[in-house]
Amino acid sequence: MCVTNAGHCLKSTLYKPLGFLFLLLGLLGIPLPVLPSTPFILLSAWFFARSSDKWHQRLLQSELFGPMIHNWESNRCITRRSKAVAVLAMLVAGGASIGLAMESVEMRLLTAALLAIGCTTVLSIKSCPENREQ
Repeated sequence: MCVTNAGHCLKSTLYKPLGFLFLLLGLLGIPLPVLPSTPFILLSAWFFARSSDKWHQRLLQSELFGPMIHNWESNRCITRRSKAVAVLAMLVAGGASIGLAMESVEMRLLTAALLAIGCTTVLSIKSCPENREQ
C-alpha cells in the first residue's frame, strides 16, 4: 500500500497523528505550568504543514496560536511576552517543585540544572521586533 509513494505514506500515517499529539500536549500546557505549550504548538504546526493543509490553516487562523505560529514560520522568532510567560512559568513551577516537593539535594540540583537549560533555550530564541509582535 505504501510501497509506491513512501513520502505520502509517511505524511499520512505519521506526520498527521504527530500533529494531533503535539497539539494535545500544547493544549495541556495551557493549564499545566510544568508543560510548555509553545514548543508543542509549533511542532504541531510543523507536522500539519507537511500533512494536512486543513489543520495547518486552522492553527494559523486560531486567535490563540495563529500569531505565534505566523511569527515562527515567517521570522523564526517568538514575542517577548511569550518568552516572559515561558520563563516565569518554568521558574514558578520548577521553584515550587524544588522548594516544596523535593527532599533529595541531587534531585534539587538536577531540577535546577534542567530549569537553567530550559530558560537559556527560551531566551536564546530570537525575539520578534516590536512592530511584528501580535
